[in-house]
Amino acid sequence: MNYTLHQLKIFLEVVKQQSITKAAEEMHMTQPALSIQLKNFQLQFDIPLTEIIGKKLYITDFGKSIAEVANDILNEADALLYKTKEYRGLFTGKLRISSASTGKYITPYFLSGFLKKYSGIDLIMDVSNKNAVVKNLKENLIDFALVSVLPTDLEVSEELLLENKLFLVSNKKTKKKENSLIYRESGSATRIAMDDYFNNATKRKNIMLTSNEAVKQAVIAGLGNSILPLIGIKNELSNKALHILPSKGLPIITTWRLIWLKNKKLSPIAKAYLNYVKDQKKEIISKNFQWYEDFPK
Repeated sequence: MNYTLHQLKIFLEVVKQQSITKAAEEMHMTQPALSIQLKNFQLQFDIPLTEIIGKKLYITDFGKSIAEVANDILNEADALLYKTKEYRGLFTGKLRISSASTGKYITPYFLSGFLKKYSGIDLIMDVSNKNAVVKNLKENLIDFALVSVLPTDLEVSEELLLENKLFLVSNKKTKKKENSLIYRESGSATRIAMDDYFNNATKRKNIMLTSNEAVKQAVIAGLGNSILPLIGIKNELSNKALHILPSKGLPIITTWRLIWLKNKKLSPIAKAYLNYVKDQKKEIISKNFQWYEDFPK
C-alpha cells in the first residue's frame, strides 16, 4: 500500500461529514482536489469505502472499519511527533475544546497564556452551537466544553469563568420594541434565553439565523431587534451602530463555564490547563474584561 497521512485525514473527514463538499470546506481544499485524493486512497483497496445512493454519500461497513484503523494510525503518528518534542524537553500533546459560538469572544483570552507557556501543545478547538458542543462532550471527543447553560442529561464538573449578559438591542436609540424579532436557531443558548424571555411567543419569530454574528449584522441592517450577548457587541455600541433598549427583566445573566465529564480521567495536559485557568482567571478577567465587568446592568 502507498497511502499518505494526508489521505487518511481526508478520508476520516469524509466519514465525519458524510459529504465530500463539507469535508473539502473543513480541510480548506477545493472539492475536485479532495475528490482526487479520496479516489487515490480508494485505489489502495479492492472493496468500496463509500457508495452513493440517491445522490447521498454513505460509508460502507468496510469503509467504517478502515476509518477505525486510519484513526489509530494518525494517533500513532501524533505520538511519534510528540515523543520527539518530549526529548527536546517540551510538554506535548493535544488539548481539545468545544466552545459555544458566543464563547469565541472569551476563549482565546483563557488560552493564549497557557499555549505560550507550553509551546509543544496542539490546540484543537471547535466552535459550534450548544447542541453540537454537548454532543462532543457526551461522546468523549473533547477534554472541555465552554458553555453558558449546563446540559441537563450529563453529569459534569465545572469551573466558572465569566458572566454572560444578554441585552435587547436595536439599530436605533428608541424606547419602542415593536420591531420584528431576530432569533438564533433552535439549540443555541441565546435562543433558549430569548424564548424564555418572550414566553415562547412563536408568532413573533419572524427571522431565524444560525449565528450571533449573522443576527448582529441583521439588527444593524434594520431587519429587527434581538437579544444578544454584550460581549460580542462592544465595538457596535461604541460606534453607535447598535443601541441597548432598556427592558424589564433584562439583562438575562448566565455564566460561561468550563465543563468536563464528571468521571473523566483528565490527561496531564488537560489537568495543566484546568490548573492554569483556576490560577489565572482573575488576572485574565481583570486585564481583558474590566469594561465588561463594569458595564451597568
